[in-house]
This record gives sequence, C-alpha cells and structure tokens, in this order.
Amino acid sequence: MKAALLHELGGPLAIEDRPQPRPSAGEVLVRVRACGIDGTDLKLLDGFGYAPELPFIMGHEIAGEVAAVGAGVSDFAPGDRVAVYNFLTCGGCVFCRTFREQLCLRMRGIVGVLDVAGGYAECVCLPARQLIALPEGVSFVDGATCCDAGMTAIHAVERSGARLGDRVLVIGIGGVGSIVTQLLAAAGVEALAADIDAAKAEWALRQGAGIFLSEAGDDLVTRVQDLSAGIGVDRVIDVVGLESTMAAGFASLRRGGRMVVVGYTPEPFPLSGKELAQNEKEVVGARAGRRDDLRRCLELYASGALRSIVRQTYALDAVNEALAHLRAGVRGRIVLTFD
Repeated sequence: MKAALLHELGGPLAIEDRPQPRPSAGEVLVRVRACGIDGTDLKLLDGFGYAPELPFIMGHEIAGEVAAVGAGVSDFAPGDRVAVYNFLTCGGCVFCRTFREQLCLRMRGIVGVLDVAGGYAECVCLPARQLIALPEGVSFVDGATCCDAGMTAIHAVERSGARLGDRVLVIGIGGVGSIVTQLLAAAGVEALAADIDAAKAEWALRQGAGIFLSEAGDDLVTRVQDLSAGIGVDRVIDVVGLESTMAAGFASLRRGGRMVVVGYTPEPFPLSGKELAQNEKEVVGARAGRRDDLRRCLELYASGALRSIVRQTYALDAVNEALAHLRAGVRGRIVLTFD
C-alpha cells in the first residue's frame, strides 16, 4: 500500500510503498477514503505535544470502508462505511468507566498521533471497537472531520456550559471553531467569532456567528467590552491556545464566566489569582472528545444540523502541499482523499 511517512521532525513526509497490514483477531482492516489534517499534525511535525517513534504514519481523522475483518469480529463486514475513534483506551480505569475515556490512565496509543499508524495511508488496521458506523448520507470527507474537529467541538461546547441566551466568544475560526460556532448558533447562543485573519469574516458569519472580530489582544478585549456594555461575555472557547489569546479571553469574561481552553501551544498562561477569585471566573480544559461525541457528531451531520467545513481536498501524493496550506492558514478543514 502507499503511505506518507514522517522520518525526521521538521522534514517533509515521504511517499513510500509499505506492506499492507492484515487484521488479527478482533481487528478490522479499513480502506481509507478520507483523512483530515489539522493542527495536531503540525505539532507532530514540529516535535511538540507528542513524540511517536519514527518513521511514523500520521493521520487521526479517518473515514473509510471495511476491507477485511479478523477472527471474532461480528459487528462489521467488508464494505461497511466507518469512522475511526482515535483514542485506544483501556476500558477499565476510572475515566473510562465514567465516560471520560479521552483521559484514560492506561492509554495504549492514539491513531495517527502516538504508537498507532494512522490514515496517511491507503489502509489502516485497528481494533474493531475503534470503529463507528458512518451514516448513509454523510460523505467520507465530512465523516473524517467528525473524528477530531467535530467531536472536539461538541465536547468543548458541553464543557462551556453555554445556555440559551448566552453570549460566547469563540477565538480561532478554523475547523474546530467553525463547528463550535455552528453548534452555538443552533442552540440559540450568540457567537462572537474572533480571528486575526480578517478574510475569515464571511466564513464565520456563514457558520452562524452574530459578529466577527478581527482584533487581538487588548484591542479584542476593548471591542468585547464595548459590545457588552462593559460586562463581558458569558463564555469563551479558545481554540488557539496562545498566551495572548488566553489572556484576552480571560479578560473578556464577565464575572462568574467560564473560559474553555481547547487549543494549546508551548506558551504558558500567567493567571491572576485575584481576578480569578474575586470575580469567580473559571478556566477549564477540553481534550478532544469522547466516543459518544463522535457518534453524536455523525448523527448531526446525517440530520443536516451540521454543515460541511471542508474547504479543499488533496491526494495523498500532495500531502506536503496540504500541510503547507494548513500552516499558512485555512478556513474550515483540509482533507486528504483516496480514490
């Protein structure tokens, strides 16, 4: 099979022929039809966040067709359309047993990120329990984006506790931010979409944002305060995770407000204990999503409640071009597709 391999951090991926894996007992061989690319892939290339053993096949947003099944697999058959949940969890720790499996204490790998080969290849072999049926009517490219951007957005909105009538500042209108904005708008929550790329204004409004803000730092805080009569917003969802975006988000919160940090970078965030305590603000993290978040995202696409965020597709041979495009900035999502 053809695959794109990372041999050296910071270097280009190499397109190579690799042996096609065979499913063992309990496993399924998936023919990849689409694989999204996102900021986690750039972090891997830069040597930040995760450190897989090289050479490595990246790609954690996978949708495809079952090509073969191993012994004992009865839930799937060749030809089935599937999406892949990318956390290989233990199923027995306290987090797995309380439906927070993305925090698993004995994680056995993350597909396309750590220890488990991913979807930058024509085929991938995984335990059958990693698969979720892809509903009819949901394309492979949209199904792939659900496997990270979609489930992450659903989890982040849930962590925010946003309610009907709230005003939420969404910082970063890429893949996750686009779906967050759609979800908020569908729930009757006003979304203020902030991104330093002013060219994203039309895109953000199409996702359901009430207002687009291209300011950053103190200017963003001032604009938010002006729009809220000096009160601030009820919630902030930061999909970027720079020190400057977290500081602006925290300062934009009203008293008793909550900021959800989804994106992360090497930059720390110096938090004012006084402001946190006296204004009863909250800062919480949100790591990816749970298996049920992926299932719910697929159902929302199937029902028409979510709209495609895919802006451009590339063939596997053009993966380095696709990654360069992502690094330069993109509205929505880029997806690799396989004939």
